[in-house]
Amino acid sequence: MDRIEKTIDLRAPVARVWRALTDPVEFGEWFRVKLEGPFVPGRVTRGRITYPGYEHILWEATVVAMDEPSLFSYTWHPYAIDPKADYSAEPPTLVEFRLTPIAAGARLVITESGFEALPDHRRPDALRMNDSGWTQQLSNIQAHVEA
Repeated sequence: MDRIEKTIDLRAPVARVWRALTDPVEFGEWFRVKLEGPFVPGRVTRGRITYPGYEHILWEATVVAMDEPSLFSYTWHPYAIDPKADYSAEPPTLVEFRLTPIAAGARLVITESGFEALPDHRRPDALRMNDSGWTQQLSNIQAHVEA
């Protein structure tokens, strides 16, 4: 397995979900990260995780695409939680948020791919932890946009 894919139907318009995905304050609220700046294609966005027990982790992603209102994507180093480790030499994975309108609101598909390029010792934990992490994030964004 080299990818994670999660789908959820949200009772919120595509424009509302797009804002939750791409506005740095809103993204931070449901994703649990305090971002230092906006999302800009080709640039790195950083912040601190605010989830209890993980506040020591620096969140960092490079925005790949912001094709409003259907695709927001970035690359990052998955499950990069050891503050003493340097993950910069590892290839990043690609996270894609795809939105399509449906009768009830919006369908959100989150795909993270590229795990096959991770070092062998990191791949199983990164896949397992991010798989459960994206399940939690679907619940978080649903609560955020349907409130």
